[in-house]
Amino acid sequence: MMTQETTRDIDIASRHRRQIRIWLGVVVFALFALVLVGGATRLTESGLSITEWKPIHGVVPPLSQAEWEEEFTLYKQIPQYAQMNSDMTIDGFKTIFWWEWAHRALARSIGVIFALPLAVFWATGRIERRQKLPLLGILALGGFQGFVGWWMVSSGLVNRTDVSQYRLATHLIIACLIFSACLWILRGLTPHRDAAPPTRYSYVVAGAIAFMALVQIYLGALVAGLDAGLSYNTWPLMDGALIPGDLFLQSPAWLNLFENPKTVQFVHRCGAYLLLAMVLGHMIANLRLAPRSTHARRAVVLAALVLVQASIGIMTLLLQVPIGWGVAHQGGALVVLGFAIAHFRGFFGAYPLETDVVRG
Repeated sequence: MMTQETTRDIDIASRHRRQIRIWLGVVVFALFALVLVGGATRLTESGLSITEWKPIHGVVPPLSQAEWEEEFTLYKQIPQYAQMNSDMTIDGFKTIFWWEWAHRALARSIGVIFALPLAVFWATGRIERRQKLPLLGILALGGFQGFVGWWMVSSGLVNRTDVSQYRLATHLIIACLIFSACLWILRGLTPHRDAAPPTRYSYVVAGAIAFMALVQIYLGALVAGLDAGLSYNTWPLMDGALIPGDLFLQSPAWLNLFENPKTVQFVHRCGAYLLLAMVLGHMIANLRLAPRSTHARRAVVLAALVLVQASIGIMTLLLQVPIGWGVAHQGGALVVLGFAIAHFRGFFGAYPLETDVVRG
């Protein structure tokens, strides 16, 4: 039998969880916006416009004509300007500069949005024990992501006119891992409906779908890094065939999976087909075995999201990657990943409620 004090403790713990969920929801939304801005920065070829890493001083953009001239002079020293933008005016430079500056400014703001509330919640006893280490891990990964961002940019400042596709993919995947980790904790702090999974392996399939969604984002980053979406703009055929030729021209053969634009695009297409087959099979199994369960409803939504994302991907390809469609495709990928993570987490139920927290 619960005492009045126990009931009060549960109410306090529930209120703290609600506060943490709101905070993590804001972080997730900001991360989503960051990925969209990052996609636009990539598509507008703006990522190399800021050629120095100034974690603190870089918060302030150029404020005078002299400062703009200084930034433009630095940009003129890299291969992208010499080989692609030698006729660029300072007004044109300002356009690409603002995209990259906005991307970096938003990334810095997310650090503040995450770190300051975390410190306050921690100091006031609102963070439960099981969440402390994971949240610190997310904070550390976010700090590391700043370094990875510069590591990516630096790859395009000397011998290339764009960044390395390997580093671009690494940068995006770390962002997705931070996004997924925040969603995982948020979902665990959210009340769940009690519903048995359709089978003892349902959570395994859901986890495999979430992992495949992450792999597909990695493959998409390779496509973006190689500008592979600008060629072979037909569907369902590619270069006139379902399975095009010359997929393994480079030696060793595995190198084609990462550096041959044709092969990379083909593998990305195959990844989309595999993910779609997985979510459709998962949906059918859930509807047959537990048709009225929350798991089945989530499986239907997930399948619908993947179908929409596949349609956006096809249109993006057919239209030769216009900026709007390219950003929509990247945003759609994050929506699919986020829902797949939430669906996977739903099989485990909410975290057991801790009531031995500081009252406030």
